[in-house]
Amino acid sequence: MPRIPSDEVTALDGDSWADVEAIRRPSASLSQGSEERRRLKAQLHQQLIANMDLTAIGSVSRDDLRAEVRRRAEELSQRSSNLLNRAERERLVAEVLDETFGLGPLEPLMADPTISDILINGHSVVYVERNGRLERADVAFTDARHLLHIIQRIVGQVGRRVDETSPMVDGRLADGSRINAIIPPLALDGALVSIRRFGVRPLLANDLVQKGAMTEEMAAFLSACVRARLNLLISGGTGSGKTTLLNALSAFIPSDERVITIEDAAELRLQQPHIGRLETRPKNVEGAGEVTTRDLVRNALRMRPDRIVIGECRGPEALDMLQAMNTGHEGSLTTVHANDTRDALSRLEMMVGMAGFDMPMWVIRKQIASAIHVIVQTTRLSGGARKVVKISEVTGVEGENLAMHDLFAYKQTGVDEDRRAQGYFHATGIRPHYLERLTACGVEVPLHLFERRILTGGRA
Repeated sequence: MPRIPSDEVTALDGDSWADVEAIRRPSASLSQGSEERRRLKAQLHQQLIANMDLTAIGSVSRDDLRAEVRRRAEELSQRSSNLLNRAERERLVAEVLDETFGLGPLEPLMADPTISDILINGHSVVYVERNGRLERADVAFTDARHLLHIIQRIVGQVGRRVDETSPMVDGRLADGSRINAIIPPLALDGALVSIRRFGVRPLLANDLVQKGAMTEEMAAFLSACVRARLNLLISGGTGSGKTTLLNALSAFIPSDERVITIEDAAELRLQQPHIGRLETRPKNVEGAGEVTTRDLVRNALRMRPDRIVIGECRGPEALDMLQAMNTGHEGSLTTVHANDTRDALSRLEMMVGMAGFDMPMWVIRKQIASAIHVIVQTTRLSGGARKVVKISEVTGVEGENLAMHDLFAYKQTGVDEDRRAQGYFHATGIRPHYLERLTACGVEVPLHLFERRILTGGRA
């Protein structure tokens, strides 16, 4: 492509981007998985790259460059694919633009707000999750090399690398989505990619109530716990909604407090004005330069935080987290992988043991009991619904065991004809052990919230 004079830069020939997006949808004569269109797209892309003057790219704005590439692609498509009608040519051009500037076949999936997860199993198999259900996507990559090229483009944008010497990568995209990729030789049947997407607007507690993830009573109690600076631990499995709930609860943190967040890949989107965001760093090519979650937790203690929010606690940083919660940073929040609230405490015990200190188990349990006040369990039920299935309170140590009791719970009673979980939320009838502390902090919680009953509107 020759240097681009300003008077030669053309617009979109009167077509709006809305028209282009409509063209991307499958047509009767040229489906998304069509081998013929993939062949034409590959040829068009190769011809376009061959004709580009790469030395001129640095001196042209991205908008002008995109307009010029579009004009050239339209000329080439009209010249080399006479059997295509205008709609098919426009769609072909749009896909070539995605190949040149975007994420190729993934672009229409990334633009779809109904998709929450994109799962790639090799170059020819792509699944997406919509409304909690997995379905096969009608997209594919040309070959394994094409998929690897797109993966490298994605991770390059976030300052990571992936190749045979470093075949695994984890990072976040510009829109906040989280990506994990693993390539051959570790992935036997082709590269595996998982992209977890997040909504444009983070969900609030009221949104979770409306979606049936919890009830108003449960949301009111959790709100009181955050405002009264109780330490909360959110536990659950992968994809159960831990981070979403953590984001929602963080909205109750007063705006005049300094909050430090620590994450492996930044996903949290807190709304407070006084936020310090920290992110871990992997090893470089020489195997040096790694910054772990534990390093950041230790450093955060020197940054005068009122609260520390750890995106996920999964290793020896658990010890530093407990010490922070016990030394003036109450009201901190974190998540952990566990199948139940009681399992979450067992996992904490194990992770503290990973810190390398030979401490008696009774000392570890006493530390946990004094640091963790409330544990919230999230679960992804059959059918894809995410719910808060248990809210438990840690009351201390009895003998050699941690003492805790459930305040709210969800009971599944069956599934409907679509295999979606059915059940109800209920209060156990136990008043919180920390009720006096809530009152002392000026947070009034009506006692009727804890009366033993099925919660109003709790069936789902």
